[in-house]
Order: sequence, then structure tokens, then C-alpha cells
Amino acid sequence: MKPMMTHVALHVGSLDATIAFYREFCGLKVVHERSDAGTRVAWLAEEGKERTFVLVMIEGGQRAPQAPEDMSHFGFALESRAAVDEIARRGGAHLVWPPKDLPYPVAYFCALKDPDGNYIEFSYGQPLGPGAEAHDAALLEASG
Repeated sequence: MKPMMTHVALHVGSLDATIAFYREFCGLKVVHERSDAGTRVAWLAEEGKERTFVLVMIEGGQRAPQAPEDMSHFGFALESRAAVDEIARRGGAHLVWPPKDLPYPVAYFCALKDPDGNYIEFSYGQPLGPGAEAHDAALLEASG
């Protein structure tokens, strides 16, 4: 059987703050919550993807702050450039990468920092989400 990625698990300082952040900015919902020997655990997922991929958040533990040159992040696709700008505006207090354009496949993006210092990228036009079709059509037109 070929392996299938199902989750990423992270320790977080405050499970409630983490859930609130991912709900507000990423549209994720809690699909499972429990307490293991006094440690709270929550699974967060996109609507309709609850059985294919989740973020497992485990309360307790700390991680070192992310260095400014460290590009480690989670990526979320948005439906438009305007949506990227709106996330940057709403998440101003969390903003670490202001909106900018880079050559394909990076496209248009910004990033926020979650309550535990993880970077969360929001993009439009990458090959893994909305806007990829427009870029692919432009490439075909230029080559044809």
C-alpha cells in the first residue's frame, strides 16, 4: 500500500487560542476533541476533509521562536488576490509576510503567525489551489 499523509501533530501553548486562530483565519473546525491523561487534544480540519487530513493540536509544550529567515510554514489557498489582502488586513497583528508577488509557482501570498509562532501562508495562484487554471491558460496562450 502506498502511504497517505493524514495529519500533522503539534504541541501548542493554549489549545483554545490555537482553535480560535485556525477557525478565524483558516476556516478550520474542531472534528475531534479529547483529554489524554489530562492533556487536551483537538483535531482541526477543513469542511469535507475531516476523514482525509487533520491538524492535531496537543496542549502543552513549547517550541523555539521561528527565525525571520526560516521559511517553514503551513500553506492555505485562497480564492483571489483580494482574499489574500483581506487576510493580511484582518490578521494585521499576526502579519509576518505582507502580501507580495513572486514568480510562479509561488504567486501572490502573505503569512500570519499563529499563537505558537508557526507561520501560516495564504496564497492565490499557486499550482495547488485557486488561480492555477488562469496561470496554466496564460502559459498555453504564450506558447501557442
